[in-house]
Order: sequence, then C-alpha cells, then structure tokens
Amino acid sequence: MCMVIFAPIFAVCAFATCGGYSGHLRVRVECLDKSQSNLSITVNFAYPFRLQQVYFKPTLCEGNRQETIFMVGDYSSSAQFFVTVAVVAFLYSLLATVVYIYYQNKYREGNRGPLVDFVVTVLFAFMWLVSSCAWAKALSDVKSATDPTQVLLLISACRRPANRCSASHHPVWSELNTSVAFGFVNFILWAGNIWFVFKETGWYKTGQRYPMRSASERRANGMSQRLCSQNSFDQSGDSFYQHPYRQASFDLSRESFGQQHYSQGSFNQSMGSLRLPQTSLGQPIIISQGDVTPKGPNPIIFVNDI
Repeated sequence: MCMVIFAPIFAVCAFATCGGYSGHLRVRVECLDKSQSNLSITVNFAYPFRLQQVYFKPTLCEGNRQETIFMVGDYSSSAQFFVTVAVVAFLYSLLATVVYIYYQNKYREGNRGPLVDFVVTVLFAFMWLVSSCAWAKALSDVKSATDPTQVLLLISACRRPANRCSASHHPVWSELNTSVAFGFVNFILWAGNIWFVFKETGWYKTGQRYPMRSASERRANGMSQRLCSQNSFDQSGDSFYQHPYRQASFDLSRESFGQQHYSQGSFNQSMGSLRLPQTSLGQPIIISQGDVTPKGPNPIIFVNDI
C-alpha cells in the first residue's frame, strides 16, 4: 500500500523539482569611467543545464564595446537521466497500482506477474540509486559553474585592477537540493519494496514449503523424536500393566496348573492306597525222597489287608 500511495507522489516531486527548475545570477561591472559601467548583468540558465549554450554580453569598459561570453559545462546527461528515471517510475507505479487494484487475480496467475514485478522493482531501485548519485554530482558541478565569483573571472573588464566587479544576486538552489533528496527517498522506497514483491513470487513460497533447517534445529528435532519414541515405549509398558484381563487370565492359568498338581498328588495317593495284598509264606519245608509224609507243621498263609 505504501508503494501504491507514495511511489507516484515522490516520483512526481523528483522530476518536477529538477525538470522545472530555472535560475539566474546577476553581476555588476563598474568601470573606471562610470558612464561605461554595467551594473546589472543577468545570466539565466535552466534545465537541462547545457551551460555552454548560455551566454551574456558584459561591457569591456572601452567605450560602448561589449563582448559575448559563454558559460562552461554541459550537465544535461545526468539531469535528463534523473528526470527520465523519475517519469518512467511514475508511469510504472501508476500501472502497478491499476493492476494491484483491478487485476489482482491475473497478477497472481501463473506466477508471471510477481516475477516481472520483482525484476522491474529491483531494476528501478538500482536506477534510482545511480541516477540520484549522478545528479548529485552534476548539481555540485552546476553550482560551481554558476557561482558568480567564477563568472566574474570570465569577464575581461574584471581582470583590470582599475575596474570593480561584484555579484549582486546568487542562484537559489533549494529546489534542486530537494530534487536530489527526493531521488534518494525514491531509492529507499523502491529498495524496501523489493522484499514485499519477493514474498509474492514462487521463489519465496518454495523456500517456505521446504525450509532450510540449521544444525541446532536438526539436533532439537532429533531429540524431540527420541523423547517421543521413549514416551510411546513407556505408554506401551503402562498399557501392559493396565490390562486386568490379561493379568487375571495369567493368574487363572497358574491356579489351573496348581490344581493339576493337586489332582496328580491325589491320584498318587489313591494308587498307594490300592495296593495288592501281600502274602507271607513260612519257611519252606524240604522233603526228601524217602519221606512221603511231610515232617513238621503245615504251611500257614497270612493275608495282610492293607
């Protein structure tokens, strides 16, 4: 918004204060013969400051004779370059304002509009810097060339000690000084607008989509991932202890295993109680071949009911 409002205004102020300038200086020559003196010699100059084309006719203090003196210097290139940049920047800022307001959708379509705007903005910022520096140097030279003391050195009558020469009016430079100031203000304005135009381009959006991370950010990200994985492991361990069904089933399985041991022990006890009856026989009786009837008592069989 600042670009839309202030860029045309500052551009107009820059080329108006430079291109519309016209100044003059006035000197006086007092000859030894007062009747031959010229007390008001006016020198007019204006944009584009081709001073070699500016001339004036002072007296020679020799009767009614005069001489034609041309000033020195041609500073039109720097002044015209500065004004041209200001005019073109003014026209482009007006065009950009119309596009921003009425053709915003077409401006953003295909990323071509922001890229063109970015390149042109960088170019104008550079041109404002170059033209302002060149015009500031040219203005300094114009001030030196139009200094009344330097102009008096060009007059032949002023080189004679008998004659007296002086300046009666100096040029006013406030308008041209303002033009230089507006030139650098326009440079600051266009250079500051580079960032805002760059944010509308696809280069900035691509950088935002895939940002470059520093080493400290990568270490912080890795540490956060390790903490996240550790927390997930702790949660999984807590979830194991938070399932009562699993613990109860495990306890039931242990109880059933104990019951199986109990049943096996009872079976062993029952097997021990169901032993077969044992018989105890007395000592065997040896019968010889000659004895038909056995000697001694008959064998006794004992049955133990255990």
